[in-house]
Amino acid sequence: MRINPTPQGLEIPWQDIETVLLDMDGTLLDLHFDWHFWMEYVPQMYAKQNHIALEEANKIIRAKIHSQQGTLNWYCLDYWTEQLDLPITELKHELKHMIQAHPEVITFLQRLRTLGKDVVMVTNAHRDSLAIKLEMTEIGNYFDEMISSHDFGMPKENEALWQEIENKFGYNPTTTLLIDDNLQALQSASDYGIRYQLAAVHVSPKMEKIDPKGFPSFENFNEIMP
Repeated sequence: MRINPTPQGLEIPWQDIETVLLDMDGTLLDLHFDWHFWMEYVPQMYAKQNHIALEEANKIIRAKIHSQQGTLNWYCLDYWTEQLDLPITELKHELKHMIQAHPEVITFLQRLRTLGKDVVMVTNAHRDSLAIKLEMTEIGNYFDEMISSHDFGMPKENEALWQEIENKFGYNPTTTLLIDDNLQALQSASDYGIRYQLAAVHVSPKMEKIDPKGFPSFENFNEIMP
């Protein structure tokens, strides 16, 4: 993690970075959509379908989600459609108007392209979820590749994923930066040998900032603009 804080912000060696790996939800996009969907909307629909109280539905949904944390199932719309007997992708479309990018994200992505960096999305989001996010934002216009961990059958929390991605797309870990709000993903990338990590801690204006646990971190993309 050779990114050092200075009184002016973060000292990022952009001249040494060839590839920028970017997470989507919470990093580029406001996480409130996902939080509202899973913590409020899905329990409401589950309670309605199963004729139970919302409080009971909340307990059931939270327990089920907690049991899969850190696994690919946690992010898999097909898994939750089967487990909850709800049309998860269809329900996401009903709330897609809530999807929005963080401030300065497009400017940041444009800047990376201007500098000739290889810009790659690596998300744990299911492909159906990714499609909805790309439909509602402009972020998809700025990536050389967009990778869902579902393509490889393992989440970013698994160190082996970074090897699989390197095998397929040929990035150089020693000249690569990962920007993510998922600390386990940042750690697995670091363990694999990806040289630079940055934690995006301001996942939503409506949610608390995350504790970066020692990783270099930023709140607004203006702070790390190359």
